[in-house]
Amino acid sequence: MRAEIITIGDEILIGQTVDTNSAWLGNKLSDYGIEVTQITSISDKKTSIINSLAAAETRADVIILTGGLGPTKDDITKKVLADYFGASLVTNAEALDNIKTLVKKFSKELLQVNIDQSLVPDNCTVLQNSRGTAPGMYFEEKGKIYISMPGVPYEMKTMMNNVVFEKLNKRSNNFALVHKTITVVGIPESHLSAAIEHIENSLPSHIALAYLPHLNIVRLRLSGKSTELDNDILEGQIDNYFSEIKDIIGNVWFDGEFQLSEVIGAMLKKNNLTIGTIESCSGGYLAHQLTAIEGSSAYFKGSLLTYAYETKVEVADIDQEMLDTYGAVSEQVAKSMAVNARKKLSVDYCISTTGIAGPGGGTASKPIGLVYIGLATPDGTVSVKKCQFRGTRLQVIERTAFTAFEMQRQHMIAAMQVTSL
Repeated sequence: MRAEIITIGDEILIGQTVDTNSAWLGNKLSDYGIEVTQITSISDKKTSIINSLAAAETRADVIILTGGLGPTKDDITKKVLADYFGASLVTNAEALDNIKTLVKKFSKELLQVNIDQSLVPDNCTVLQNSRGTAPGMYFEEKGKIYISMPGVPYEMKTMMNNVVFEKLNKRSNNFALVHKTITVVGIPESHLSAAIEHIENSLPSHIALAYLPHLNIVRLRLSGKSTELDNDILEGQIDNYFSEIKDIIGNVWFDGEFQLSEVIGAMLKKNNLTIGTIESCSGGYLAHQLTAIEGSSAYFKGSLLTYAYETKVEVADIDQEMLDTYGAVSEQVAKSMAVNARKKLSVDYCISTTGIAGPGGGTASKPIGLVYIGLATPDGTVSVKKCQFRGTRLQVIERTAFTAFEMQRQHMIAAMQVTSL
């Protein structure tokens, strides 16, 4: 089946809101063998919605709309859909009960605009909203499937996961479908492509390879789709191709689409090891990435944020003479930061970062993007990596985190002969 996504809302067109719904939907729909052929963003206007629906019908089997189901006057999607299908708006009792419960829960007055959200076209299957007041709608009209959901991401995702994907799966063609991903760290997309070109050229027509790069990682995704093979055979073929790729690139990969912080967190937890960070140029970003993971308290013990010179001296016990001689952005300071913070935090591993994230502050000898990353380890050794990153301030910070976590992952693999996820 082919699908088209229509996002409704002036806030998307003017850049006030970023459309993350379409990216999530495209990724999830592909898992069900549904190809997204077009994504369109339109304004909250009746003519825009009608024209987009009419055009989508000529290209797709499934038309998914997000947005325009709120309680305000500019939320007109529901009314337009009723007119488009020649339907009448009727009150859905279950949706109304849900609205009353949510309004009462937040101790708010039940307004007419809240009650009106329980009105739905009489030709739809109502998708109840367990996380908000606006119900979704599922239509089968004109030989097509139309799905209208709120624009709030967590509301939309819950509806899709709880109800819609199961409905679509029952309507999909009968074929085997397998997706598998590995994440490659530290190899540019162009170099990676050149290294595995012969494997890519040898793939059969029912298996496709996609490159999904982001900063210094590239996700390689093999997708197999066949009406003749079952899932087990297809999965085996994909595993064999990935084995060939892994043999070529070496130990710079891990299975799946996990974040590097998740991978090293799982490795630390499995081996009963702890970690801390001491950060300057990254401003706590490494600590944020680690603590964003559920259960990270099992291995992450704390962080020191030593941004200023005097803080490095007072908090991290960095020698003032060292700072005066080499500067804060130096191998010597990165090493000392990691060693001292490891002791202060009483952890097995400690990562340090010091550098120039930009856009100002660079010099001829220490340009913008220069970063030193230190790693103090349980065996008492300390390694420091000198990096010259490019990009915006945030990109330099993100690249610093990726590189630091990969240093940590590689050390654990080498020291303990463990593997990643």
